[in-house]
Amino acid sequence: MRLLVLTVLSVALMVVDARLSVLQPLRSQMGLVLMPFYYVAELPVRSWDAIEQQLSSRANLMAENERLRAESLLTQRKLQKLAALTEQNVRLRELLNSSSLLDERVLVAELIGVDPNPFTQRIVINKGEQDGVFLGQPVLDATGLMGQVVEVLPHTARVLLITDVAHSLPVQVNRNGLRAIAAGMGSNEWLELRHVGDTADIRVDDILVSSGLGQRFPAGYPVGRVVSVERDPSQPFADVRVAPTAQLNRSRYLLLVFSPESGYGNVLPGLSLEQKQEQEADAEAGEAPTTAPVDAAAPVQGVQPDAQ
Repeated sequence: MRLLVLTVLSVALMVVDARLSVLQPLRSQMGLVLMPFYYVAELPVRSWDAIEQQLSSRANLMAENERLRAESLLTQRKLQKLAALTEQNVRLRELLNSSSLLDERVLVAELIGVDPNPFTQRIVINKGEQDGVFLGQPVLDATGLMGQVVEVLPHTARVLLITDVAHSLPVQVNRNGLRAIAAGMGSNEWLELRHVGDTADIRVDDILVSSGLGQRFPAGYPVGRVVSVERDPSQPFADVRVAPTAQLNRSRYLLLVFSPESGYGNVLPGLSLEQKQEQEADAEAGEAPTTAPVDAAAPVQGVQPDAQ
């Protein structure tokens, strides 16, 4: 009888949580209660990293320092080229009477948990409502789009990855601009392009980027690379498999994007990533920073769309 009562109560709570939003305040409070457990679970990893750093030999540190210096020089060279291309793009947009470039801001977050359910592709990050995170906010790593925020708690948030079966986003082929819909397949290794015509101009190794047509993800971010295209004359659509460019099962540090396409939310980070780099460069050169922080209370244009 006790088991039966608990079973009925559990089913009732699941139905209420799925159909109504009355339990959302309770979920937020539970997020606050469970926050220490996330940090306790992560404590062994942090401790091991600290021990490894202490045990690293001086020769290894010097070699790594030289390697990082070389990589920094290569990155600076690429940034110089990117700055020149950006300026050229601005001039071309002005000539074409196009809209000005958007100043997208980012917030660095850290992955602190993975959903154990094998039928969902979700992760937990250490930024929440108090950091300005909002529903539908795009999330990416150093190599491409990872997903979007689907639940916001005071200090944490849950992110739905682009490979989840419930997620899809509009993309386009970078080579020719062909538009399509990339849908998750429940595995962090594959995406599927839906409703691509059998005669469509799409090839293996084509790069897919976000098209921005869904009014959720900013345009131009890498999504994946086409790894197989199977055409059957008896079928109206081709079977196209895509490998995500983001390292979904390896990335630890992520970027939360604040852009007008996805809406800004209630809190806006004070500085963009580029502005912080400029201030650090000015500080090293002994000059006063030239970029003033953005007032977080200032109104920002943008509409928060419904969740996809």
